[in-house]
Amino acid sequence: MSAESTEEKDVMSGPEAEEFIEELKKVFSIVRLLDKDNFEHMERHYNEHVEVPCQCYEIWKKKSPCENCISTKTFADGKQRTKLEFIDSKIYQVISRYIEIDGKPYVMELVSQLDENSLVDADGRKRLLKKLAGYNKELYTDVLTGTYNRRYYEEQLKMMREAAGVAMIVLDDFKMYNDTYGHKAGDRVLDTTVQIIRSCIRKSDILVRYGGDEFLLILPDIEEKNFVERLKKIQEEIHKSQIPGYTKLQLSVSIGGVLTDRETVESAVNRADRFMYQAKIQKNMVVTEDGAFQGSNGSFAILNRKRKNHRVLIVDDSEMNRFLLREMIGPEFEILEAENGAECLDMLRRYGTGISLVLLDIVMPVMDGFEVLEKMNKNHWIDDIPVIMISSEDSAAFIRRAYDMGVSDYISRPFDAQVVYRRVMNTIKLYARQRRLINLVTDQVYEKEKNNRMMIGILSEIVEFRNGESGPHVLHINMMTELLLEELVRKTDLYNLTWNDRLLITTASSLHDIGKIGIPESILNKPGKLTKEEFEEMKKHTLIGASMLKNLGMYQNEPLMETAYQICRWHHERYDGKGYPDGLAGEQIPISAQVVSLADVYDALVSERVYKKAYSHDTALQMILNGECGTFNPILLECLKSIHEIVRHEYEKEASKSKDAEKTEDVVARQQQYEKTKEYFFKSISKDIKNPQEDSSGLTEDTGKNFEGGGITGYAGWSDKKESQYSICIGKTLKYQQDNKRK
Repeated sequence: MSAESTEEKDVMSGPEAEEFIEELKKVFSIVRLLDKDNFEHMERHYNEHVEVPCQCYEIWKKKSPCENCISTKTFADGKQRTKLEFIDSKIYQVISRYIEIDGKPYVMELVSQLDENSLVDADGRKRLLKKLAGYNKELYTDVLTGTYNRRYYEEQLKMMREAAGVAMIVLDDFKMYNDTYGHKAGDRVLDTTVQIIRSCIRKSDILVRYGGDEFLLILPDIEEKNFVERLKKIQEEIHKSQIPGYTKLQLSVSIGGVLTDRETVESAVNRADRFMYQAKIQKNMVVTEDGAFQGSNGSFAILNRKRKNHRVLIVDDSEMNRFLLREMIGPEFEILEAENGAECLDMLRRYGTGISLVLLDIVMPVMDGFEVLEKMNKNHWIDDIPVIMISSEDSAAFIRRAYDMGVSDYISRPFDAQVVYRRVMNTIKLYARQRRLINLVTDQVYEKEKNNRMMIGILSEIVEFRNGESGPHVLHINMMTELLLEELVRKTDLYNLTWNDRLLITTASSLHDIGKIGIPESILNKPGKLTKEEFEEMKKHTLIGASMLKNLGMYQNEPLMETAYQICRWHHERYDGKGYPDGLAGEQIPISAQVVSLADVYDALVSERVYKKAYSHDTALQMILNGECGTFNPILLECLKSIHEIVRHEYEKEASKSKDAEKTEDVVARQQQYEKTKEYFFKSISKDIKNPQEDSSGLTEDTGKNFEGGGITGYAGWSDKKESQYSICIGKTLKYQQDNKRK
């Protein structure tokens, strides 16, 4: 803040000036004379960046002359001026007065500290401070984060010349967070980021929200080493942070930083911005003038900033075209080359998704571009590796066919270097962003599916607890079902099973024996052979389970419900029609029930039961293949033969884990406590299900090899009332699952 006056110039001799200065020192804190030499040096400093011998500005704790130097102006036009200067919280009045001493021009500077309480009253002081601070603090504050806003940068910082570290910080994939989790999550991301940055900087440093997801950080008077360390700490702390309420959200920032001496902040920001975009290519990175840094588990490694982060495959039979494309793309990419489609496929097999982009010609020997696209579609490579078609063929038919086969872009010859470069960059960035979005969505889906499986698993465990079967039985059925389905889709297209179909069948397999909740424990856990009557009762578990699911009317049309119903009712049917309860044969049996049936029988054979010892893997396999456990779909038997070594390995691995757990006392103690809690919980649920008229007398039929999934079924005392009660129980569980699915 300064003011001007047109008072007359003072003219005095040397002795008069000395006497005058001594009198002024009684009133002012600082009195000094500045002559022509001082101002010439200042002018040279601005124009040539030379040192100024008289650094009068040091009393203001500055390292360069004031931009609003009133003494320079007063020396030029002879007008007296006044301004206010601040050192910390103190206010000083500065008066610059033109005088001539012995005919030589000078400017006399008079400095005095002001008592702010005596300057104005309380209300006036408040208004004055607001004006000095930029009229209004709110004018320069970002409402959401509390940092300075872009206006503050434009009006107060942009043209400032100060020795400082300048950094541009951008949140990686911020728009994706907003789109995926909502704006509330985006606000929390911004708030968390600002808190972390502030915890890593000094009070004198300046943080500006430069754009929606960008921040400008200015660190005055900082050494290079300290500057880089602070940027690395910011990057590391943000990457380690957790967003309250969004635990799956992984933050990262890309940072570009430069040191500036006498250039404007605007110029430094432009340089830092370029480094920031280099960092953004790889993300979670700090790039400065001396190199690039990327954190990994708390440690940082210096990376070559010119390191090629993306690999581009150029496929063209013309060496000249490959050379031109290589030059157009520039040196920042690692270039692979192929002369024809066959070489292209070899490269794709070798590098896989390590290739960021394929530039593909159409007309080539050995194998043309469209044949390459057919192979990429068949192997699903086109889903992960973008293709830009490069060709002189510009007919609408060719272009439409290329897009129909999944290319991301089509560029016709002759090439424009800038167009090729920008399209390559845009396509790579788009696919990188898409991959990150897929990962985010996959994490969410996985979390919901885990909850769904957990709820179904609890319900299944209730049944297994009453049945006396081993705890891992449901896990084994899930694993076997998944392996059989994967092999089935490899061997045949007969059943047209999508990935989602396979997931539904695997999940629903956990409910295959849910009907056993209505079978008396005396039959379920009988250590000997079942009588004919008991066996008939046991067989009813298929109908009980199906009836329980059917009573969940509001979920009848849900795919999971339909699949679970098929499995519950028909997983004891046999391919030759000799199963139960409906005597279905061949492809009348839904494939879901066929697969779970085979998985259930295998697990029953290799697991110990109250009525039998466990068979070895090889014995169980031979019994199934020889038809000793009923007739199964020949294709499924071929699948079992193909995967039997994988199955053996998975069961052995599971057994090994169980043994290791038993060796750990702490694990045993926790497991015992868990079992006690589980037993109490399950007994509280199942105590009312027992048949008061249990009958275990009479052994009339040898069921030694009738391994119908480890148990068989039936309960004559099952009532509509109890069926309704357990349908409600399952309904609540599946409603929880359905609500999660809809979310």
